[in-house]
Amino acid sequence: MSADFVERFARWWSAPDPDRLGELLAEDVRLVQPIAPDTFTLADGIEAFRRLFRFLPDLTGEVHDSSVDGNLVFIHFTLTATYGGRPISWDAVDRFLLREDGLASERVSFFDAQPLALQMLLRPRGWVQLARSGFRPQLRARPPARAAAPGAPRSS
Repeated sequence: MSADFVERFARWWSAPDPDRLGELLAEDVRLVQPIAPDTFTLADGIEAFRRLFRFLPDLTGEVHDSSVDGNLVFIHFTLTATYGGRPISWDAVDRFLLREDGLASERVSFFDAQPLALQMLLRPRGWVQLARSGFRPQLRARPPARAAAPGAPRSS
């Protein structure tokens, strides 16, 4: 199940489509990421990804490696897009908590958002791209919460 999830994740990021997120994520999925608000449903996650792709329409991801520990899956990958007329990329590690049906009930994305935010700030050509997209990057004052144990209530 977990190896299959990594393969589906890699396929999704090779040609991402927010409307296909249901292939990876459960209806009640919690998505946590450094530069955007948390979401708590698949529908909210889809809308958040739509905003992201309006901002960076050519965004893709390349999986480098993964690790599985029971129903926890860690995936290391690189995201690449065009911002302000030039390539921009960053490495991330996503941690997924999988249900028995192979869908993720939680995803926490880890990457250093400050260098990414600095690159965006230093490319004025991209500011209109950002403003028109509806995507509003934000830096977190606290690290994301740890994944809940299977069956345990999730904290906010």
